[in-house]
Amino acid sequence: MSSGGGTVVDRGLEGIVVGATAISQVEGAEGRLSYRGYDIGDLAAHAGFEEVCFLLLFGELPTLAQRDDIGVRLAANRGLPRQVLEWMESVPKDAWPMDVLRTIVSGLAVFAPHQSDGVHASTPRSAIALIAKTPTIVAAWDRIRRGLRPIEPMPGLSTAANFLYMRSGRAPAPEAERALDAYFVLLADHSYNPSTFAARVTASTRADIFASATAALAALDGDLHGGAPGKVMKMLLDIGTPERADDYVRAVLERGERIMGMGHREYKVRDPRALRLDALSRELGESSESKWHVLARKVEAAAEAALRESKPQHEIHANVEFYTAPTLHSLGIPADEFSGIFACARMAGWTAHILEQLGDNRLIRPRASYSGPPSRTWEPIGQRSPS
Repeated sequence: MSSGGGTVVDRGLEGIVVGATAISQVEGAEGRLSYRGYDIGDLAAHAGFEEVCFLLLFGELPTLAQRDDIGVRLAANRGLPRQVLEWMESVPKDAWPMDVLRTIVSGLAVFAPHQSDGVHASTPRSAIALIAKTPTIVAAWDRIRRGLRPIEPMPGLSTAANFLYMRSGRAPAPEAERALDAYFVLLADHSYNPSTFAARVTASTRADIFASATAALAALDGDLHGGAPGKVMKMLLDIGTPERADDYVRAVLERGERIMGMGHREYKVRDPRALRLDALSRELGESSESKWHVLARKVEAAAEAALRESKPQHEIHANVEFYTAPTLHSLGIPADEFSGIFACARMAGWTAHILEQLGDNRLIRPRASYSGPPSRTWEPIGQRSPS
């Protein structure tokens, strides 16, 4: 915190309550995350992503009929307009995946009916359409940039299975579907994180669900938010073998740099999502004989030990991004698509928050403490001295 003119300023809003939500709760000291009162561990173990979408949007876990209905509605909305696919075919193949995703989500608005003032309806129906289309966009661009034709969604598959199918053209192995489905559940929401807050600020202006979701995607792209898992994977690739973990970690800290995937603004103990992703990464590693989970565990242990020495007053543990990297890599997903996969999950939470904001809205308009020069006298341009 700093102060200017008697005003206390918290530049990161850490600990500042700026709103209320019934969607999810983060209890950082206890290491607990819940959606609508349900613990994330129970949801990841027992509920599919479709059930969690219903929970976030409608406030209750679905009945069997309601789960089947939202599954049908998601499947019916997965397809992309022909013009969107044609535009994607024309994009340079080295375009950054998040740039493509953000542009397409924004562009979907032009294919949706709008009111006389240009605003589109922000409803559970439009939310379901965005949740359904986001994985299709990510999978289609994955194939297009590899010089392959996009694969149409297949009815009857879950969101996770359908995404893996649209990337490869093959039905995924059951363990791969389970892992990605659990990942989607774990990442579906996280209260007022930066991208969700960006969505709510945008929605508070009465911008519609397309504009608000686009704002969320823009915020997600940064290394301190959704971009972190790709950096974790680069770190693991650079380390290469468990034997190099200790030296690598200590060299990073000696340079005054951060160890990507370690520490979290909210959690003072281990991120509860990391606990489940750790297990998923291990299971995938065992089924595919992948080395990445073993390496990740070694790096986490080395990082925790080094950080205890350098920052003994802080508890710093792996966050969700840390084990996202080996989990998604084991599913064959390249690191530059990790943020897009994050968005496939978080679109459920973003849209739920947008609807909640619009349902009881007040413009979010904080103040800032001015830190510029004091009052100055105007000088005609010919009398000004160069600075």
